[in-house]
Amino acid sequence: MAALLQGFSEINLTVPPLKTVMTVTETAIRFNKATAEALDYPAYAKVLINERTRRIAVTPCEKDDPNAVKFSKPEGKQTTSVSIKTPLVLEAVLRYFPLDKAPEGEVSYKSVEGNDYPREKAVIFAVDEAVAGTMKHRGRRKASAAEDASTEE
Repeated sequence: MAALLQGFSEINLTVPPLKTVMTVTETAIRFNKATAEALDYPAYAKVLINERTRRIAVTPCEKDDPNAVKFSKPEGKQTTSVSIKTPLVLEAVLRYFPLDKAPEGEVSYKSVEGNDYPREKAVIFAVDEAVAGTMKHRGRRKASAAEDASTEE
């Protein structure tokens, strides 16, 4: 029987680790849904910075923590990424992610994959592993842009 199965390998039934991602733009720090899932969808979290190792961490906290920022909706309700727009947090994180000037109609960003530490309930992102890019500007178009688009049709 063993010779019959030689060369076969078992199908691994363990769930692969989540791919957690943080994306930084001029106006927001965005954590993908997998990051919220890795942290068990906390309503509040705090963002930590290690200046020496140049790493950013996000970890759940209580609403009354002095550095708490609104984070995730409950599991099942969080359908998109989590955005943090708190000015002090954004300013502190942007110091580590200088952004290039983006072409007209686009947004410059830096994105980095994180490492999930379930026992510590933290996801850590290494600043030096960030990748720069640009993306189309999301959200509502300005009225003049919408009018231009309708006149072109």
